[in-house]
Amino acid sequence: MKETIVFGGGCFWCTEAIFLMIKGVESVEPGYAGPEYQGSTLIQNTKGPSYEEVSTGTTPYVESAKVVYDPDLIAFPELLQIYFASHDPTQVNGQGADIGPQYRSVVFYTTERQKEMTGHYIRNLGYGFVKPVVTVVEPLKQFYKAEDYHQNYYANNKDAGYCQLIIAPKLEKVEAKFKSLLK
Repeated sequence: MKETIVFGGGCFWCTEAIFLMIKGVESVEPGYAGPEYQGSTLIQNTKGPSYEEVSTGTTPYVESAKVVYDPDLIAFPELLQIYFASHDPTQVNGQGADIGPQYRSVVFYTTERQKEMTGHYIRNLGYGFVKPVVTVVEPLKQFYKAEDYHQNYYANNKDAGYCQLIIAPKLEKVEAKFKSLLK
């Protein structure tokens, strides 16, 4: 039986590219996680927030990646290890140069087991950092798929500056640290 977890930890292009490399991960979908959508004066007749809205940092939504995985092929704690190793869980409202609440570190759980395991992991992880871990653990209330041009962004744009300067080094780090978990 497949499970779903949603990770927010900076730009969703990075998170998507990282988890697409991991065996046991069935799919990764960039999007926006947060509360029920209340509509917008910016975009009419659209279900869910748009990239333009979320990127302002004035919405409650987080750039996130919905990860569907097979727990028989990859253990949830392994997903947590990858997630926490691939971003800075001590940076408040951002990752590197991507600044704003839409880039905050958050795990949106879909089961009580995920909630408990993530909380336990964060408590233990905190001992390894000088600054406190600020990752928030919240129930997944709503996830809206990002616009089509965000899907498989790294795979489709490997030569773009952001991909070369930001995403590629993260992928190399994950590849080196988690070789046994790669597809």
